[in-house]
Amino acid sequence: MMERSQSKTYSSVLAEMVRAELSKVIVGLEDAVDALLIALLSGGHLLIEGVPGLAKTMLAKAFSMVLGLSFSRIQFTSDILPSDILGGFIFNRKTSEFEFRAGPIFANIVLADEINRAPPRSQSALLEAMQERQVTVEGKTYPLPEPFLVLATQNPIELEGTYPLPEAEIDRFMMRINLSYPSHEQEKKILALKNIHGDSLPINDYVGIELIMRSIEEAKSVKVHQDILDYIVRLVESSRRDERLVIGASPRAEISLLYAAKARAAMEGRKYVIPDDVVRCFFPVINHRLILKPEYSGLTRTPNYNLLQTVVSDYLAGAEVPW
Repeated sequence: MMERSQSKTYSSVLAEMVRAELSKVIVGLEDAVDALLIALLSGGHLLIEGVPGLAKTMLAKAFSMVLGLSFSRIQFTSDILPSDILGGFIFNRKTSEFEFRAGPIFANIVLADEINRAPPRSQSALLEAMQERQVTVEGKTYPLPEPFLVLATQNPIELEGTYPLPEAEIDRFMMRINLSYPSHEQEKKILALKNIHGDSLPINDYVGIELIMRSIEEAKSVKVHQDILDYIVRLVESSRRDERLVIGASPRAEISLLYAAKARAAMEGRKYVIPDDVVRCFFPVINHRLILKPEYSGLTRTPNYNLLQTVVSDYLAGAEVPW
């Protein structure tokens, strides 16, 4: 494993390695890669929105390969059951006993593909796993592997046959990012890579669990000044006074912003948080927690990211930056 130099943190080494390796197969998703790294280091989960064909599945699979972690993909459909996600008991004829067979949730990185196509009962099966890092089946609790990251995707345009995620579940996601179409030059590069490698992923899974766990512990130890804590609270409190919203963000948003800023600082090679870490993490952390009134959002369930960006920019402009 690569040793840490005095000028680098474990987390910055991890970030550099992951970015460099993913750039071999992923084009134009730098913000998504950084969001995945922040979620991994801070113990959060990520919700990605975007139309089909933007490499969401490839990104999740390649990310797990680079890290050398276990990966599972759950295709959410209207008939999926909680047992299809968590697992269940089966009868063993040899021992004449019921034995627990783990479901696909028992992986380090879980891709919940098109999560909004599952009915609420099956969506709720993820709540305990995401919050407590464990699942309970037939009264017995089973711990999930560490690290554990849920990467959920949904198509914001195609809404027929879908079930909106309840607010309690959306709030479990540390961040939400929206993928847009690549530029002309990026699409040319995508075709060039596909022309060479096809559907294969030429990735070396050399990061290893030791560096990952050290990076996670390092991110937890990043120092945060009281002025930064006050800045985080003032930013989130702004949403509760906004007349454009039905409801503002809860203290969980403040906690998520704190953890994300600490992970960002560690990835940048620092052992302390600066205001820029908070600013860069603010929109992906809070945008899915802001519920716009109908007169601003319209009758569609598709998020208005431009308006949300304006709202968040107003909060940043109205809060005095420390130092």
